[in-house]
Amino acid sequence: MACVSFAKLNAPSSNWIGGQQSPSLRSGSSTRLATRRVSLQIRAGAYTDELIKTAKTIASPGRGILAIDESNATCGKRLSSIGLDNTEPNRQAYRQLLLTTPGLGEYISGAILFEETLYQSTTDGKKFVDVLHDQKIVPGIKVDKGLVPLPGSNNESWCQGLDGLSSRSAEYYKQGARFAKWRTVVSIPCGPSALAVKEAAWGLARYAAISQDNGLVPIVEPEILLDGDHPIERTLEVAEKVWAEVFYYLAENNVIFEGILLKPSMVTPGAEHKEKASPETIAKYTLTMLKRRVPPAVPGIMFLSGGQSEVEATLNLHGMNQSPNPWHVSFSYARALQNTVLKTWQGRPENVEAAQKALLVRAKANSLAQLGKYSAEGESEEAKKGMFVKGYTY
Repeated sequence: MACVSFAKLNAPSSNWIGGQQSPSLRSGSSTRLATRRVSLQIRAGAYTDELIKTAKTIASPGRGILAIDESNATCGKRLSSIGLDNTEPNRQAYRQLLLTTPGLGEYISGAILFEETLYQSTTDGKKFVDVLHDQKIVPGIKVDKGLVPLPGSNNESWCQGLDGLSSRSAEYYKQGARFAKWRTVVSIPCGPSALAVKEAAWGLARYAAISQDNGLVPIVEPEILLDGDHPIERTLEVAEKVWAEVFYYLAENNVIFEGILLKPSMVTPGAEHKEKASPETIAKYTLTMLKRRVPPAVPGIMFLSGGQSEVEATLNLHGMNQSPNPWHVSFSYARALQNTVLKTWQGRPENVEAAQKALLVRAKANSLAQLGKYSAEGESEEAKKGMFVKGYTY
């Protein structure tokens, strides 16, 4: 659990300091409104140094995150698209294909796992966590319990999972996880309402504080959904509002900014908007939002793909790395790394090597994009196909 240190800061007197009434007010002193030195608690957890080191490791040049934390139900949808049943052996076989890809650690610094996968092993009996360690990839874990309707809102949702999170996080740490992910969403067509934005921000902040108390670097992810026909200017407006609220509550909960990672949506027009934005425009609007809202103390920004095609997600990341940024700007992709891989595999053992090569192609492309050196020349038509699904859920 966290311990606290104390810093002496100049601040106006309060009626109550450290739980006791101010002496100046008890005595009726005329100096009761004078500025004086008081003790404020500054959080310094037992894991602080480790959190900062882990975050920096994940935010290392030319590398990003492979997100394979789909729930069993969502993984089942992926498997059914290639004619496979949603069984544990099939889920294990697919994730084994991904995690045992030779050379993956050159481009991937972290892998977000579903709980089932965190405790699984290869068919040869080697723990997936150890497979990742051997490639110098940091294991991560999805800790939220999914989205449910938010009462009193405009048909919006909130993310559940805070109950029991501390004890679960402690167990995940023992199993080898060193970072965590919590995904909540904000819908522009539904408003978003002030209630939904506040609920998203507060939930993320509580999760982040609990994760850090248990040694896990929290990935902070308020996904602004692509759904809608709004222009890019509206997305920018909403994104600035959401991230302002998120950082306010992160600070209120004494979260260590140097020990977190962000997983934002890129600032794009709604998926149904009549005009598509170029990678240069998306980079301009996204970086504008980040520079207005994200402190440079944050080590890494790992974008989600959110239904963009594999090539779109890579091109847009490349556009954001054409000049130096205050933070490591990289990727945390699921579908934008896996789509071609899944279709190449088709559930057949004889296709595993080809599917792993397809994963390396996408991982290397995004590594180059993180370095600002990507070219879309030679990309397949399959990689250019969009993957947006209206109302998509994990």
